[in-house]
Amino acid sequence: MQKIYLDYAATTPVDKKVLDAMLPYFSEEFGNAMSVHGFGQRALEAVDDARAKAALFFRANPSEIIFTSGATESNNLVVKGSLRSYNSIARKTTEKPHIITTAFEHHCVLDACKFAQKDGLAEVTFISPNKEGLISVKDIKAAIKPTTILISVMYVNNEIGTVQPIAEIGKLLKKINAERAIEKLPRISFHTDATQGVNYFNCDVDEIGVDLLSMSAHKIYGPKGVGLLYVRKGTPIKRIQDGGDQEYKMRAGTHNVPGIVGLGQAINAIKTPATQKKIKEITALRDYLIKRVLKEIPKSYLNGSAEKRSPNNANFRFDDVEGEGLILSLDLDGIAGSTGSACSSGALDPSHVLLSLGLKHEQAHGSLRLTIGKHTTKKELDIAIAKTKEVVKRLRKISGNVLADFQ
Repeated sequence: MQKIYLDYAATTPVDKKVLDAMLPYFSEEFGNAMSVHGFGQRALEAVDDARAKAALFFRANPSEIIFTSGATESNNLVVKGSLRSYNSIARKTTEKPHIITTAFEHHCVLDACKFAQKDGLAEVTFISPNKEGLISVKDIKAAIKPTTILISVMYVNNEIGTVQPIAEIGKLLKKINAERAIEKLPRISFHTDATQGVNYFNCDVDEIGVDLLSMSAHKIYGPKGVGLLYVRKGTPIKRIQDGGDQEYKMRAGTHNVPGIVGLGQAINAIKTPATQKKIKEITALRDYLIKRVLKEIPKSYLNGSAEKRSPNNANFRFDDVEGEGLILSLDLDGIAGSTGSACSSGALDPSHVLLSLGLKHEQAHGSLRLTIGKHTTKKELDIAIAKTKEVVKRLRKISGNVLADFQ
């Protein structure tokens, strides 16, 4: 049976060039990057080289790049580190700091914010998207308070692939922060989780106007277990992990040298002509997939905006079909997809992302996310579409809601 992988938003295979770059740092150049001897210094050179590549990609200074274990850690550092910094400066005030985020962020941002609110450390406003899965800049502006210290908006939603107006929010905050400086109010830091956006969208931190940006290497054909956080110089944030002075004293812990080298190699390949050409091919395949599914499967719908979405993301819902049964059936046929984010795939609750769009529970339960990568072929999509049609028809027949007008 042919195995077809259509879950690139969950993770990507490590590129061969990335793996080749990493291999020496497992056993040949195995030194600790904090050691002063030659072994350690060669490891440190590799870390610094990867940092320089990441800084070049984001148009940042190398000292503003903090390596972490991935976007989840980076996002926790943003929320908790911002609060820790605020409380260390304004510990005498009785006013709680205020955070603005969205109702359909990744769980690591949502949960960090919810726990901060539950523990009485912050007040949090959760902005809901419209039915297209897009956040309004006006809603962000309206939610800002004198006590607001952080706004966190995901660049590209990990489930439905919708692209948020990050640059527009950045422009808004630049103006607002200038006014707040005159009024002696705390500066608002702007963070975006760009994990799903790095491969496809502009991540020049000055052009999009962010102070903090997080990402994971395994979404860009790099290794798992490594990521980074961009921190603009002067942004108020404190470490939340103690035990060492690594990463400019922002993130204690022995450097994952092979992983960091892999991240640097992977991010260095994104802006090459070959990658940019591949993005156009992926976009065409996505459009082909969406068009055929919506045309050939009755009562099928696209979740999220058809235009403002990632080139690799197609998220569908089907009436009278349960998502878990659909995914398991497709897996038995060799097709790998998902019903939502990989981090919550073990949960039976409907997707919080789809519920935030205003869908009912039964609608949200019938979702299928198919995400394309650089190894995906049109032939694979043809097979996946055919199998999806078969499975949907079979599941509807079982539920007693079979439709006769399949094409």
